[in-house]
Amino acid sequence: MQSTISTQTDLSELFRSVRAHTQYLCEPLEIEDFVVQPVMDVSPLKWHLGHTTWFFETFVLKPNVSDYEEFHPKYPFLFNSYYISAGERWTRANRGQLTRPTVKEVFEYRAYVDQAMSQFLERKEFSKEISEVVVLGCNHEQQHQELFLYDIKRILGDNPLYPPYTQKARKVKTVDTPKEWLNVDEGLYKIGFEGEGFHFDNEEGRHKVFLHEYQIASGLVTNGEYMEFMKAGGYRDHMLWLSEAWDWVNENEVKAPRYWHQEDGGEWWHYTLDGYERVNEEDPLCHISYYEADAYARWKNCRLPTEQEWEAACNIYSPNILPETNFVDAHQFRPIQTSNFDFFGNVWEWTSSPYIAYPFYNPPEGALGEYNGKFMVNQMVLRGGSFGTTKNHIRSTYRNFFHPHLRWMFSGIRLAKHI
Repeated sequence: MQSTISTQTDLSELFRSVRAHTQYLCEPLEIEDFVVQPVMDVSPLKWHLGHTTWFFETFVLKPNVSDYEEFHPKYPFLFNSYYISAGERWTRANRGQLTRPTVKEVFEYRAYVDQAMSQFLERKEFSKEISEVVVLGCNHEQQHQELFLYDIKRILGDNPLYPPYTQKARKVKTVDTPKEWLNVDEGLYKIGFEGEGFHFDNEEGRHKVFLHEYQIASGLVTNGEYMEFMKAGGYRDHMLWLSEAWDWVNENEVKAPRYWHQEDGGEWWHYTLDGYERVNEEDPLCHISYYEADAYARWKNCRLPTEQEWEAACNIYSPNILPETNFVDAHQFRPIQTSNFDFFGNVWEWTSSPYIAYPFYNPPEGALGEYNGKFMVNQMVLRGGSFGTTKNHIRSTYRNFFHPHLRWMFSGIRLAKHI
C-alpha cells in the first residue's frame, strides 16, 4: 500500500480534498435522505460519514496522538464495519434502526476529527508508515464516496416520486463511435501492480500469465443492444443462464436491468440520478448483475473477458486516462457516450474471473490486513471504474469485486471472444 505522497503539504491537501468531496456529495440531499436503509447492502448515508471518520480516528489519531480525546466512546462500536481486530461492531443489517446519533451529530464528529487530523498533519515529521495509513484512509473514503452514490440512488430510485439527486438537467454528449474488435496477441503478460505509488494489497503479487489470442470489444454494451436481448426473450431462455442465475431470475422475477420500468405503450424508462427519464439507447448499459452480463454474452455468442485479459488489453489500447474520461470529477453522475476505447470510467466492467488472491499475495498484519483478503470467496472481479469513481483513485490493476447477483452498483458489460 505504498504512497505517492512526497511531502506533508501534499498529504494535507489530499486529506482536505477527499473530505471536501464527501461534503460536496452531501449538498443536494435533504436530512431525511441520510437515515434510510432499505436493504442490508445499502448503508444509511450518515453511517458512511461516520465510518470514514472512524477510520482516521481509529487508525491514525488514537495510536499516534498521546493526548487525543475520543469524540464519543460508543462511536467505534457503531461505525466499525468488518474489522474484527478493531473491536465489536453494530450489526450491518440494523444500521438503519439507529435514529441517534443524529445527522447533525455525525457532521460534528467529522468536524472534530478533521480538526484533529489537520493539526496532526501539520507536524514537521512523521513516519512513512503513518503516511501510508493516511493515504489508505483517503482511498478508503473515496471507495465510500462511490458507495454513497450507489446507496442514494437505491434510496431515491425506489421512491415512486423518483426524486432527482442532481439539481439541474445535464447536457449529455452524443458521439458516433462504432464499436470494433480489438486484437490481443497470444503470449505472456505481466499482471498486477508494480512500481511506486498507492495501490491496494489485492493488486500485489505481480505475476506472468499466458493468454491465448483473443479479441475484446472497443466499447461497452449499450442500452439499445441490451434491449435486443430482452426483446429476443433473453430473460425467458434458460439455456442462456447459469443454473444459479436462472434460479435468481425466477425467484426475483427479473425482467430488465435495475431501475428500468416499462411504461404504457411499451417504452422503457429508468431512474437516473437526474431523475426519471426515457432510456437512451445509445448510452452505456448500467446496473447489470454478473448473471445478466454472462447471459447476454452467451446470447451474443461471446463471453466476458477474464480480469487478466481486461488488464492486458487496457494496457495496450488505453494505457493512459484521457481528460474526457467520465469519472465523478466530471459531475455527470451517469454513463455517457465517449469517443475513446472507454476502458476507464462510465461503468465497472464485469469479468469472468473469481476474486481470489494473486500468487505471492501477502496481506498486511493487524486490522488493516482485513481490508481485502478475507473477502476472496464467492465474488467476481470488475475492472475500470465508473462515473462514480474519482479519477485519481483508479488504475489498470485496480480490482473491484461484488457478489454475482448484485447490481445496485454502476456495473456494465464489455464483450470478448476467442479467435
